[in-house]
Amino acid sequence: MKTTLTRSLAVAAFLALASLSYAADGADRVIGTWKLDTARSTSSIPMPRSETRSYVASGNGVTVSWDRVDADGRKSHVATTYQYDGKEYPVKDSPDFDALSAKRIDASTVETIQMRKGQKVGTLRRTVSADGKTLTLNALFTNAAGQHVNTLMVYDRQ
Repeated sequence: MKTTLTRSLAVAAFLALASLSYAADGADRVIGTWKLDTARSTSSIPMPRSETRSYVASGNGVTVSWDRVDADGRKSHVATTYQYDGKEYPVKDSPDFDALSAKRIDASTVETIQMRKGQKVGTLRRTVSADGKTLTLNALFTNAAGQHVNTLMVYDRQ
C-alpha cells in the first residue's frame, strides 16, 4: 500500500513540475495548424467555405497565416508576424485590416486589436481549449465594406 501511494505521489509531483515547466518556458498553445469547423461557427456575414490557419513560433512571437475560400468561392491568403507586446505589426493581404496589436491574457487566451489606416476597426479574442484541440476566435469589427461583423469561428487542430 505504501509503495503504491509513494509511486502515485511521485507521478503526481512529476506531472505538476512538467506542467509548470511548460508554462514557464513560454510555449504558445496555439502553435500548429487549425481547420475551420463551419458547422460550429457563426458569423453576421456569409461564412467562409473553408479556412486553414497556421501558427508558427517566431522569435518572441508568432507568425500566423491563413488560407480562406470565402462564401463566393474567392481564395485569399493573409499573413503577419507579431509579438504579444501591444505594439502594432503589419498584416499582409487582408482586405479588412492592415495592422494588429496583441496582448496575452493567460496561457490560453490572446486579445488583438485590428487596425486599418491607423484607426482601430476591431477586436478579437483567441482562445485555445484546455485539451488543446479547439481554437476559438471571437471577433467584432467593421470590414472594409463598412459592415459591422460579429463572428465566432471554431477551429480543430490538425
